[in-house]
Amino acid sequence: MSLYRRIHGAEGDPAEGPEREQFLMLRVEIQKRLARELGTTKGVVRLTRRQEPEIRERVLAHLAEAEVPLGDREALLEEIVSSIIGLGPLQALLDDATVSEIMVNSHREVYVERRGKLERSQVRFADDREVLDMVDRIIAPLGRRLDEQSPMVDARLKDGSRLNAIIPPLALRGPTVTIRKFPTRPLDVSDLVDNKTLSAEMATFLEDCVRSRISVVVSGGTASGKTTLLNVLSSFIPADERIITIEDAAELRLQQEHVVALETRPANLEGKGEVGIRQLVRNALRMRPDRIIIGEVRAGEALDMLQAMNTGHDGSLTTVHANGPREALSRIETMVLMAGVDLPLRAIREQIASAVQVIVQVARGKDGTRRVMQIAEVQGLENDVIVLEDMFSFDQEAHAFRQTGFRPKNADRMQGGSWGVAASQASWQDRSRG
Repeated sequence: MSLYRRIHGAEGDPAEGPEREQFLMLRVEIQKRLARELGTTKGVVRLTRRQEPEIRERVLAHLAEAEVPLGDREALLEEIVSSIIGLGPLQALLDDATVSEIMVNSHREVYVERRGKLERSQVRFADDREVLDMVDRIIAPLGRRLDEQSPMVDARLKDGSRLNAIIPPLALRGPTVTIRKFPTRPLDVSDLVDNKTLSAEMATFLEDCVRSRISVVVSGGTASGKTTLLNVLSSFIPADERIITIEDAAELRLQQEHVVALETRPANLEGKGEVGIRQLVRNALRMRPDRIIIGEVRAGEALDMLQAMNTGHDGSLTTVHANGPREALSRIETMVLMAGVDLPLRAIREQIASAVQVIVQVARGKDGTRRVMQIAEVQGLENDVIVLEDMFSFDQEAHAFRQTGFRPKNADRMQGGSWGVAASQASWQDRSRG
């Protein structure tokens, strides 16, 4: 068996053992030599794609000098070049369409998510320095840094994928990196129906809601599919409307032409210049938006979002971390209080009940599937309690989507025809069963 096959295992994944350690040492040594030869001051960090032809030529020369067999040189060349100017050992995982998330827990431990399930990868870095060099190559052009003064960073890769990195002393086992990949093709509503993320009836209902300017909040846990669903919902917005998106890290991929994308900015090296979600929401109101889409509300910007929805910007969309529709309302209530305003609880709940019309709850199952578990409509405020009514739910015992048969409160606003005022509750229920 060739050196490359012995190092990487029978299936081409890097294997453990002395030969793998030998390869890692060879890769690090070649990188150090190239850094010296090319006159860089910070090792591999300064090498870029523009130097790729020269780097390839030099790597081949070093592989020949190391007496690597001809049959193994091409494969080793790609991995070494990737480790120098790409994302190192992670490049193959980034190129793998079945991988949706990459988690580097330490330089020796890399996990991936495939089809909603976690599995340990055999990919490894040579040491902590190689992990840090990879992160530096991404964040340096963005004016970000990762050091003891700034030990956490968020950034975007060229394909839009999101990277988060945290280093010691905050990360006890060494540099830790999480990369959430973007699909090469944005999913549309037919994909979600085919994947059984939601039913066709749910999709029709949500499309009617968005087209009719009914404000929707997507609720769910981490990696439950909130942003994916938000992308799909945004596709229902008519093309003649002006859309402004506001995100911490740009993940939304809207297909309409008239879209203005805003992104928060962290503080600079001097700790100044930070621009948060709340400032962007306020500024967006001066930009003549027809729709405002906030990637996620986490704090006091919830108040500005509610005020926008209640002052002519209905039909807005956002996401929130919560375990259910009722919890989502409680979370929004708490975030409004975080804005530092002295409002009575009833006034806050009145704003929420008036601004938010539909809550869509998504979750990730044990088998890794993302699914819409519940669609609830806000009915209003009764005795200081916001009343919710389920429109759809997922029956876990029967493993099937169910429709409650209740006629939506906003049926007279909905343009799709399936939920119009002309239909009685019974006839709507019959159509739902059909």
